[in-house]
Amino acid sequence: MTKIQAARQEYKNWCSAIGIDTLEKVNEVVDSGNAVALINLCEARQERKYAAAADQIFWRRKQSGIVMMSGPSSSGKTSSSLRIAQQCRVLGINPKVIELDNYFRPREETPKDENGEYDFECLEAMNIELLNENLNDLLQGREVIIPKFDFKEGRTIMDPSRKMKLEKNDILFMEGIHALNPALTCDVDQDRIFRIYISALSSLPGGVKLHSSTTDKRLLRRIVRDNRTRGISPEDNILRWPSVRRGETLYIFPYEENADVVFNSSTLYDMPLLKYYAEPLLYGITEASPAYEKARSLLELLGKVSALRPSDIAAVPPTSIMREFIGGQTL
Repeated sequence: MTKIQAARQEYKNWCSAIGIDTLEKVNEVVDSGNAVALINLCEARQERKYAAAADQIFWRRKQSGIVMMSGPSSSGKTSSSLRIAQQCRVLGINPKVIELDNYFRPREETPKDENGEYDFECLEAMNIELLNENLNDLLQGREVIIPKFDFKEGRTIMDPSRKMKLEKNDILFMEGIHALNPALTCDVDQDRIFRIYISALSSLPGGVKLHSSTTDKRLLRRIVRDNRTRGISPEDNILRWPSVRRGETLYIFPYEENADVVFNSSTLYDMPLLKYYAEPLLYGITEASPAYEKARSLLELLGKVSALRPSDIAAVPPTSIMREFIGGQTL
């Protein structure tokens, strides 16, 4: 059994243990007015998972100096990394964050794809040499200047004010598309790296199945979030989705089994929550749009789900993964 399969099975076992192991039962809970209790239960489970990941980091802290996290789009990586970091602080570990986006190569050195466009997702777009040099220096207790990448100008800026040094109880936290690929840190002792894979690995044991639920759920999360925060329409998001999936297939999924921890960011209430926000957006896509067919399939999917009410949604904690998508997060 792979690590991903094991994570799915653990989730199935939990759903069976609490007696909510089908979509029909989830709908019954929502329709009966007990959604808040379900939300609280799911959030308590997530908190235990964050704490368990932090415990593993704590026990390996003398061996590992770096925590690297990756996962496909809209898996809740940002929220999860912040929550795990918070649990590490509870244990006396001080996370210091390095943003991998600052290690891009200058624009003129960026590879191009088969269409002649800059391929910012490929590993070769990263300044691996500088990254590995910085990581090794930090692990050896030396001070380094963390680069700042100017995306507008397409160049790296070395600002002396961006100095970093690892003190006692410090640990590096890094999150990015290539974080589970050993080639990203090819010159660093791999035993010094603790890897976490985060994805929405939903899987109910029985009842009506939500086809492609993991992929479609992430797309729905992305549609809701980007419409709210990035000015990207649901139509554009659907049309961009094949390109996003291509990057995941090439650069994330092949390395998921390298993870020391697989974190399932699904909750039993996330589809009822997403229905409330996504359904009106999808109905706005007209039949003339090239995104119409996919929009209709998503609406068909949501048609099997009972939506949360506003009073239920108000109970979603401000630290929840789902607040990353619907707003109101305070992490």
